[in-house]
This record gives sequence, C-alpha cells and structure tokens, in this order.
Amino acid sequence: MWFAILMSAAAKSAVILAAGWIAGRILYKQSAAARHMVWTAALTALLVLPFLSAILPALPIPLGAPAAPELVFQQTATTAMDAGTQIAPAIPLKPGGRRAAWHPAWSAWLLLLWAAGAAMTLARITLAYSAAAHLRRTAAPSGEHALCTAMARSLGIRHAVEVLAVKPGSMPMAIGALRPAILMPADAGGWSEERRRVVLLHELAHIRRGDPCTNLLAHIAAALYWWNPLAWLATREFVKEAERAADDLVLNSGARASAYAGHLLEIARSLQGSPAIAWAAVGMARRSQLERRLSAILDRGVNRNTPSRVAIVAAAVLAIAAIVPLAALRGQQPTAQAVATDIDAAISAARSQKNYESLDTAARAATLLGQYETAQKLLETALAIRAQKSGEQSVEYGLGLIKLAEAQQRRDPKAGADLYARAARILGDRPEAARALTHLGVAAIGQHNYEQAFDDFERARQADPTHAGTSLMWMASARRAAHQMDEAERLYQMALSVQDPKSADAAVIMRVYAHFLRLQGHADRAGEFDNQAAEVARATAQPVPPLLPGVSRAGGSVTHPVPLLRPEPQYSDEARAALLEGTVVLRVVIGIDGKPQEALIVRSLGLGLDEMALEAVNQWRFKPGAKDGQPVPVAATIEVNFRLL
Repeated sequence: MWFAILMSAAAKSAVILAAGWIAGRILYKQSAAARHMVWTAALTALLVLPFLSAILPALPIPLGAPAAPELVFQQTATTAMDAGTQIAPAIPLKPGGRRAAWHPAWSAWLLLLWAAGAAMTLARITLAYSAAAHLRRTAAPSGEHALCTAMARSLGIRHAVEVLAVKPGSMPMAIGALRPAILMPADAGGWSEERRRVVLLHELAHIRRGDPCTNLLAHIAAALYWWNPLAWLATREFVKEAERAADDLVLNSGARASAYAGHLLEIARSLQGSPAIAWAAVGMARRSQLERRLSAILDRGVNRNTPSRVAIVAAAVLAIAAIVPLAALRGQQPTAQAVATDIDAAISAARSQKNYESLDTAARAATLLGQYETAQKLLETALAIRAQKSGEQSVEYGLGLIKLAEAQQRRDPKAGADLYARAARILGDRPEAARALTHLGVAAIGQHNYEQAFDDFERARQADPTHAGTSLMWMASARRAAHQMDEAERLYQMALSVQDPKSADAAVIMRVYAHFLRLQGHADRAGEFDNQAAEVARATAQPVPPLLPGVSRAGGSVTHPVPLLRPEPQYSDEARAALLEGTVVLRVVIGIDGKPQEALIVRSLGLGLDEMALEAVNQWRFKPGAKDGQPVPVAATIEVNFRLL
C-alpha cells in the first residue's frame, strides 16, 4: 500500500513543483515575499501529499474507451449441454508441478532505497538541529538584548527573542523553529551601531516572517524527495526568496540601501558560517547568492511589498483547493499480479484492524491468478473477522459464507453446498439470500433435481424482487432442463417483461433466451435477441482507461508477442446450467516478462464467464514483443469464445 502511495506521490510531486516554477515565473515582478509564499506552499504540499493520498477517498476520473489494439488473440472454450456433467477445475498456473521462478521484489527494494535515502537526509537534519541546540545551550547572553527587544517591538514581534554570543568571526544567524533566537559573533561589540542594527534587523525579519519554522519544513520535504532534483532546486529557490524577503523588510524599516548593501558585503567577506548547523539556521549571507541580492537591494524599482493577511489566507485556500483533489486522484487499481506476497502479514494486519474487506479484495486477486488455496485461506480469515465483528447470525457473516463457498467451488465443483445452505438459513428472506439460493438451484440442476432447483429460484425471486428477471430466467432454465419447453418459454418471456431492457442483466437473459429459441428451430427470432443483447452490452459497458505511457502497439518496428502457453478457459457452472454462450473481450498488456498485465474486460458476458476468461488469460505466457531488439510492453486484445456443443 505504501509503495503505491509513494509512487503516486512521486508523480504528483512533479506536478506540484512544476506548478511552483510556473507561479514563480508569473510572479517575477511581484515581491520576494510573494514568491517565497508560493515556494512555501509547494514544499508544504509535498510533505502532506503522501498522507492525504492515504486518507482521502479516491477521486474517479471519467475516461473514454480507447480504440482496440490491432493485435488480437482468440481462444475458444467449449462444453457439452448436458447440465449434469461436472466441470474440472481450472488449469494450474504453473504446469507440470514446477516451482515458479524467483523474481526479486523490486517494489520492496525501491521502497527500501527511498526510505534509506530519506533516513540519511533526515539524520543530517537531526544532527544539524542537535548541534544548534547544543550551541544555544553553551552560548553566553549577548550585550545586544536591549537593542534587539526595541527593534523586535517595532517589527510587531511580541515574544521575547534571545540574543546569544558565539565564537568571534561567526556568521549572524537565526535558529529555533519553536523558540527563535539570534546568534551574534562575540566580537560584534566592535562593530558600528549601524551595522549591529541592520544585522539584528535582518535576523529579526526572518523571525517575524517565520523563516526558521518554514526552513525546517522545506528541508524535511527535500529529505523525503531526496532523489528528485526538482525538490532540491525548489528548496534553493525557497532559501533565496527568504533572504530577499528579509532584505526587503529591512529596507522597508528605514535602512539605507547603499549602507545595508555595504554591511552585507563586508559580513559575507569577513565572517564564516558553521557547516554543522547550516541546515538548522537561517544565516545572514551566503556568498553564492550575494551578487543577485546586492543587485536587488540597490534596485529602486524592485517590488518590496509584504503580502497582506488576506493574500496569505487566499493563497492557503488556493493551495488546499489544488492539493486535495490532486492527492485524491488514483491510478489504476492494482492488477492480479499485485497480490500480497506475504499472506501471513496481510492476514495479521487485517485481524488487528478487523478489516475483512481487504482480505476479500486480496482473495479476488488471488482467484484471478488461479491461487485458490490462497484465496480460501484469506476468505476463511475474513469470515472469522466477520463473526468477531458482527456475529455469526449477521448479514455480513452470511455474505462471507457465500464468498467462501464460491472459492471452494473453484477448487472443487462439488464443494460449497453446505456453506450456501448455511448462508441461506442465516439470510432468510433478505435480498442477500438470493445469491446463495441461486447457487443452490444451479447445483440442483446439475444433480437433475429440477423441482428443487425451481423452488430455490422461486425463493430467490421472493427474497430479491429487484432481480426478479434473473430469477425467472433461472426458473425457465430449470423447466427447460426438465424438458417442459412451453413453461420454459413462458418464463423466459416473463423474465424479459419484468427486467429493465437496458440493463446488463437483460443482455444475459436475451442471450440465454436466444439460445433456447435456436434449439427450438427459431433461428430468426434468436438472431434478433442476440442483436439486442449486443446493443445493450455496448451501452452498459464500463469505460476502459487509455493505455499507460510506454505501452506500444504491435506493428512497424514493434514485433508481435508470441503465445507460448494458452490454458483453455473453463465454463462456469452458472453459464453451463443456463446454456449461455458468447464472447468475452479483454484488453491486456503483455509485459517484458511475457506475462499479461492490466487485464481489463472490454466486452462482458456474465454468469461467471468474465471471471473464467480473466483467470485463463492471466495464466497465458508469451514471448514478449520487442522494439529494436529490446523487449517492450505491447497491448493486445484477447477474444475468449464460449461455445456449447
């Protein structure tokens, strides 16, 4: 989770820093204080970005469906129409019982490298502040306290500011994020009164502006994004504008520009800063910035205005309005390959947080990879958490039983019946019971117990009237399996009459009814319903996000991936019992390791066939496509045809 959050923050930080540069260029005629306010907002945004991304709900981005990639692979799954025949489990992910090849957890290594760099930089900051605190404890009071107090009041500083004497020849500086103090060289008593006044005024200007505190925030932000040169450039601009803003405040307080520039030049030439506390202090002069500072001090046309409180509040509101939606933006959800490698750790975390939803999500991803034992382990733990949190007679517990039963069925088609029955008893007449009752009815059809199946489907219709069309379709399927064709047709027509004709469920019913009509010799009517189902499916299809940057399309200099392993999809019990056939279309990206990535449903079929297609495609292996001899990710479309014999 943190890897995903930090990778997202890394991408979004570039947007924030770019916005800071643009705003700085737009405000080049404004005061240094205004530009410093922009950089303060940008660096603060970098600090809060990962945490906002973790706690804010996801902000969906509506995206249009792209054109299908030109590269198309096809696969066909067939099954007999005898509903009593059981279906074998899906082909294992690794054929022949061989162990999967070891691959380094590169995401963990990247996360570790990021953390190590941040820790080293934060350690340097900590050492600097520790050295500054030690210097402050050992420094003697300076004789400039009275002068400093008077000047602080003139700047509107209401709290006391310590003035401490450090070794001779030291650079004057302000330290202390919470309790600011000014460090003056012990030989400052030999300076002229004017120099002492401008030096104190400059450091008090930093304190008045809150620079010791914002300086700490800026360096922490740079530490967290230590690998990004833009963050260090932003910090440099932040420090530069802070010094210029302090200069402007000194000049606005009545200091003569020429005299102030002269004192600043002499201090920069004759005094030395302390490298040990450089990151914890706001020094008066840096030689690298001196030329431009002196030019700005002597330029009478420079804007030296200080932003008003209204402007500061407005800037803060704009920054929040920009950072919150940016932090809430989410990339694509992790694919099946993102299943946690440490299942025990995931289970332990879910137990401590009583978060069964996270285990449900991980179990779905494991199922798509064919990792049925892992999925069952996750769902068994989720069920225990549901019992602890809501009780064994709760709706949530009943739903958990259904999820676990479905996972067991993937491993063994004959399993799960007792769990479905328990779930149905717990859920009673609630709408949620319809799901368990439907599973029980499908199992009854497979056992040729058609009257029991009909009763189960009837109970499902009564429990959940909002899906009455689907329940009627199943009742018709039970009558059709019992060779009661007239009654079956009546029920199919009833199902279509009560179902919303523009819904995905209606498309399923139309396809099932079309196959029934075709078996009865009414091919023309069957074709009409097939066409209607196709139109409804197109209208109800979810938008498919565009391909990520770096993904190629086959053709030209990009060679086609070559399938090496193509396990055949399996029919779901539901689709087989209802006699549903058709085509599931998926968009995949074939990675440089030859494995499908980002598998997404472009055209759905329903009744579990979408999941069966995903499971099979996730087990395909390819010789990857290449560009100029180097493997590259290539987009492809896979059509999985489900046919009844």
